[in-house]
Amino acid sequence: MEEGRSTRATKHPRRRRACVKETTEQLFARAVDAIEAADILLTNEKTDIAAGRAYYAMFYVAEALLNEKGFQFGKHSNVLAAYGQHFAKTKELDPKFHRWLLTSFDQRQIGDYAFDPDIQISVVLQMIEQAQEFLEAAKTYLGNE
Repeated sequence: MEEGRSTRATKHPRRRRACVKETTEQLFARAVDAIEAADILLTNEKTDIAAGRAYYAMFYVAEALLNEKGFQFGKHSNVLAAYGQHFAKTKELDPKFHRWLLTSFDQRQIGDYAFDPDIQISVVLQMIEQAQEFLEAAKTYLGNE
């Protein structure tokens, strides 16, 4: 063996195939649009609606990841639970993304259904940043950077 070369295999993070399903690409595109919409709404001080768009960005990312595993669901609660089961519990992706998804769902519920929603700008800014980070992590995970 050549000097300086190790016999140990180099560890590489687990990566998925670079070719993702068309539906996954569409969901990622919807996530990008939702993040952009949340930014615009926040600029116009529509925090309750911006929170909803930030949630939907994360929701689309979760749907895209589940789609790659062959899962599709008709209810938000099923997507949230399945994401937790297949990605957070297994730690295929950092469990923080599941926590963020659940928290953003709660904020969206407040924004959409509360009589007088009072979602702070700082909360929505954080949600938008989290949605962007979740999207980037999902694309990296799928090898689709």
